[in-house]
Amino acid sequence: MPLDETSLLDPGVVATLPHVDADVHYLAPIAERPRNYTFDPPGGAPRSNTEPDTHRVAIHDLRPIADSISLDSNGFALVQHQSAVSDFYDDAEVRRVYYPEVERVIKEATGADRVYVFDHVVRRHVPKAEDRAVDAPRQPAWRVHIDHTVRSGPQRARDLLPDDADELLRGRVQVINLWRPIRGPLQDAPLAVCDATSINAEDLVPSDLVYPSRVGETYSVKYNPSHRWFYVPRMQPSEALLLKCTDSSTSVAARHTPHTAFVDPTTAPDAPPRESIEVRTLVFHSA
Repeated sequence: MPLDETSLLDPGVVATLPHVDADVHYLAPIAERPRNYTFDPPGGAPRSNTEPDTHRVAIHDLRPIADSISLDSNGFALVQHQSAVSDFYDDAEVRRVYYPEVERVIKEATGADRVYVFDHVVRRHVPKAEDRAVDAPRQPAWRVHIDHTVRSGPQRARDLLPDDADELLRGRVQVINLWRPIRGPLQDAPLAVCDATSINAEDLVPSDLVYPSRVGETYSVKYNPSHRWFYVPRMQPSEALLLKCTDSSTSVAARHTPHTAFVDPTTAPDAPPRESIEVRTLVFHSA
């Protein structure tokens, strides 16, 4: 439902929450369509044609308002969930045990008729390592972004579920991520999420994400001083964040949720490096 004047995410109330001040990296003005390669492109071209536009923002403690936020009102939600997975670095175990867990969590949170897990990424922070480098694990994503757009979400359904896509896309379709730390309490490179109701459509810039065999579409995000940022301090593996990337419904307040890793200035120098897993899902509701 749309936020009203008494919402806990009213700017005046948000300003009273505990917070840290930290740099986040938006999209700098660009004359061409933003483009990022997932591999070393041919001809020595750069991995990206974008530059960061860095701004220091207040990132507020989500815990005091965790019971008053929701995917449809704000674009994110904090849930409690103890996974039975013993080794998140074992892809086979993740698919066998964690995928069904994620489906159940998201069905319960959304009331969806069907949840289809199509991807997961395990990240381990190695300082100065480049994301997607062949000799390092996947790294935290340090730029403000949204994984899917209003166009690419339904397209993933067509790509991955071609036999069912026409029927599924007659109803509401969402792309929702479930993100959690593998080890905790997480201090290094925590995840910041932006209240989806604090963004404008003009803040979102469709961008190409180029794979060897296809081109996906994500949103890069331009700076807007109205953005309201949140995180979960010292997040534990028994906690998870739900993030709504895109939603075909135009009747809800929150449809797209920017997010990014950031450097928490209160993190101890000897804090263990961030280890996390994110799972991406297509979420379907009957027409």
